[in-house]
Amino acid sequence: MSTTIQEIYTQVIRTLSPAERLRLATLILNDLVQHDAELVDQSDTWIEQDRLDLVAFSMQYAETSYPESEELA
Repeated sequence: MSTTIQEIYTQVIRTLSPAERLRLATLILNDLVQHDAELVDQSDTWIEQDRLDLVAFSMQYAETSYPESEELA
């Protein structure tokens, strides 16, 4: 009888503490990256311009949402 992923999660993974689950997730993801680096879609990574755009948008949003606060401007 084969065990499904859902059964493994329910019987084993869910019983772990949050810290242990995070450590397990890190191990799994690191292993995937090491073995399948060519499968990682680099087009989803953020470049510096993406970060600058996000900051500019956030500041603009803060200015329009909180016009009475001079500290945000």
